[in-house]
Amino acid sequence: MAIRYDLWLDPDNVARHRAVEADLIRFFMERFADYPHIRLFGADPYDYDAPFNRLHDVLMARAGEYCERQWNYVPAPEQLTRAFFLAVGRSNKFVRDPDDGDPHRPDS
Repeated sequence: MAIRYDLWLDPDNVARHRAVEADLIRFFMERFADYPHIRLFGADPYDYDAPFNRLHDVLMARAGEYCERQWNYVPAPEQLTRAFFLAVGRSNKFVRDPDDGDPHRPDS
């Protein structure tokens, strides 16, 4: 199995890696806008049919294809994952249950 990830092949090209990762975050944010609100908690995290898990799998595949097509760049799985979850944290499309067990969340 050959190494394909640009991050591994050219680790010193930090500016390009950061530009691709920033674009990936924008890509995910734009894709989230295509979906209704998705509840983050309450479902079994290992349920492959839970909406969040299905969305994750589909968007990770699309993002990899997007990078190869748009940037001629093969992102590492870690780059895709980081960009995805940074976008989830910034998006207003994901809702949390009022009682989700987060001790740092103020009562609403």
